[in-house]
Amino acid sequence: MVIGAFCDIDPAKKKMCAENYPDIPFFDHYMDMLNSGKVDAIVTTVPHYLHPEIGIEALKRGIHILVEKPAGVYTKQVKELNEFAASKPELTFAVFFNQRTNPLYQKVKDLIDNGEIGAIRRTNWIITTWWRSQAYYDQSEWRETWGGEGGGVLVNQAPHQIDLLQGICGMPKKVYANIKYGSQRNVPVEDEVTALVDYGNGATGVFVTCTHDILGTDRFEILGDKGKIVVDNSKKITIKRLHKSESEMSDSLSWEESKNLMKDIGPSGIYSKGTFEFQSVWGQQHITILENFAANILDGTELIAPGSDGIHGVALANAIHLSSWLGKEVELLIDEDLFLEELTKKIETEKQITVKSESN
Repeated sequence: MVIGAFCDIDPAKKKMCAENYPDIPFFDHYMDMLNSGKVDAIVTTVPHYLHPEIGIEALKRGIHILVEKPAGVYTKQVKELNEFAASKPELTFAVFFNQRTNPLYQKVKDLIDNGEIGAIRRTNWIITTWWRSQAYYDQSEWRETWGGEGGGVLVNQAPHQIDLLQGICGMPKKVYANIKYGSQRNVPVEDEVTALVDYGNGATGVFVTCTHDILGTDRFEILGDKGKIVVDNSKKITIKRLHKSESEMSDSLSWEESKNLMKDIGPSGIYSKGTFEFQSVWGQQHITILENFAANILDGTELIAPGSDGIHGVALANAIHLSSWLGKEVELLIDEDLFLEELTKKIETEKQITVKSESN
């Protein structure tokens, strides 16, 4: 893979590239770059609303695309990208879900898919390790705004976990969310989220995330009929495998036997325990996605994260937002027109507040 060109509207980035990469073309507008003939593939490291727009324009010109997460802000625009990409099967279309390359989460998925803990009954993921000071939000006008970014922690920090949650445990059928907007930071978007998900088969889950917990937690629990998986800090998996499923024990034990069992629940009695530990290699997961993207272009190697998969995480994030806005449980797939209508209201209100603030 060779760098063909850079593109950015920031003069500082242009200066930096001129100093460090004097022989590589630099463009101030992405359309100029796409029309230059200098690039065969691009990565859309731009504000979220632009991911589908730039992706489609690239595909029109026969250019392969690797779309950064999230694939877009709302499913309606992501569908447009997916449908256009489907009309260009000769081009590579991928999404930058680098956590799919993480051996730890690959192991979790294998354990679930192989039935190690049976049918899923409940999922709980607390991922609050995104601490951001107010200075982080103040460094850019578009960051953490409805008009510039399309939301807060759900569309900026948490898309990887949202993708993993639905990829490992399945897509929920319903969502009920309690969201706080600007609760601990001076931002109009969500900085704290608690979402209850219903998988439609009796299983439920809770997803909690925020950007103001300086002592953040990363703990992912999956309870099954035959055991439990606990992931701590994205480094260690603990699995407890029941010798008999919980249903079998419930149906076969007398109340006296049940009381005795509860007094001494341990690995020797009802379950076996295993652990798997992984080292975090910062940056390697990004490199793996880039290498996989290039390999698909060159020899058709199967994509780790096909671009069409990007819509799933966006759909779940949209449902969480819409539930909060309407104050009620919503079904997936959501009413896309209603979501866009409500998002537009948020953007317009944000504009009015900004204008009022500037006039003062």
